[in-house]
Amino acid sequence: MTKRMYENLVKSVVDIEKEIMAVDAELHVDLEQLLIEKENSEPKNLWGINFHPDFEGEDFVEFDSMINLKPGIGNRIRGVENAETRDKIIKVVDKLVKK
Repeated sequence: MTKRMYENLVKSVVDIEKEIMAVDAELHVDLEQLLIEKENSEPKNLWGINFHPDFEGEDFVEFDSMINLKPGIGNRIRGVENAETRDKIIKVVDKLVKK
C-alpha cells in the first residue's frame, strides 16, 4: 500500500466505538465517508491516523489528520489530544494490523 501512496505511510481511519477501520485512500476524509456510509459510523468516533510500516513501537502510528479537528468534543488539533482516545485507537490498530 505504501508504494501507491507516499512511499512511507498508509492512511487509515479508525472507528473507536465499533473497533473497525478503513485503510488505503489518498485522503482521510474518503475513508471517513466510507465508514459513515457503509458501516453507519458516527463522525465523533472516527479518527484519522497514518501507519509508518518502516517504524516500530510508538512511531508506527502517527495521529495526524484534518478529520481529527473536532472542536465540539474538545479536540482542536490535527492530532488526538485525549490520551484515552489515543489508547482506544492503538487498541484497534493492535487488534487489526499484522506487523
